[in-house]
Amino acid sequence: MATLRAEAQGIRKSRIYEAVARRIERFIADLEPGEKLPPERRLAEIFQVSRSSIREAIRSLELAGLVEPRQGAGTMVCEPSTQAVVIPISNVLLQRRQSVAELLDVRKIIEPPLAARAALNVSAEELAEMGEILKRQEMKFRRGELAIDEDAEFHGSIAFAASNSVVLKVMDVLMDLLRDTRERSLQVDGRMQKSLAGHKRILAALNRRDAAAAEAAMRRHIEEVEIIVLEKL
Repeated sequence: MATLRAEAQGIRKSRIYEAVARRIERFIADLEPGEKLPPERRLAEIFQVSRSSIREAIRSLELAGLVEPRQGAGTMVCEPSTQAVVIPISNVLLQRRQSVAELLDVRKIIEPPLAARAALNVSAEELAEMGEILKRQEMKFRRGELAIDEDAEFHGSIAFAASNSVVLKVMDVLMDLLRDTRERSLQVDGRMQKSLAGHKRILAALNRRDAAAAEAAMRRHIEEVEIIVLEKL
């Protein structure tokens, strides 16, 4: 454990999960296959980072074939494989960055026209509900809390207002896949404020029933998020 604690020194504030992944990788080099890593909560305490950063780091190591999360048993060190030798962790992290970029690209394809459709179909009750969501988001922002649930709920409510059950299911999957990434990005200075401002622009366009403005506001919002997220991967 002392060796692992030493690896926690000097972690960069940017790309935290990448730094954590590299240090855990060095630590498990001295372990035997089948040995178990400390739980997420303990690792977060050791490295003084969020549990979401630990989760991202372990997921990267899993993709590299170095560890294997087992239900009810924890995260175990794997037998060295050809993949683990041939594919360095840096390449796995790059693949993850590309994967997130592709998911954000899907959002840009789907959500702007979805917002335009919602502007033409949204009811007064749905608009009032969106307004309530943004009030909760703003209250959390003022308290210095993350508003991950409200962020997802707002985008989900737009998909619901567009009256397309298939797209609604697609949005649920997208938001779930991006949840850890969104949680990390929402901790970046100014990100919560930008998210709230973007949501307010979208809602204003929806209230006016202005499809073109709703589409443009949604596109701008996702592009702003994309810049922040990809800088931190």
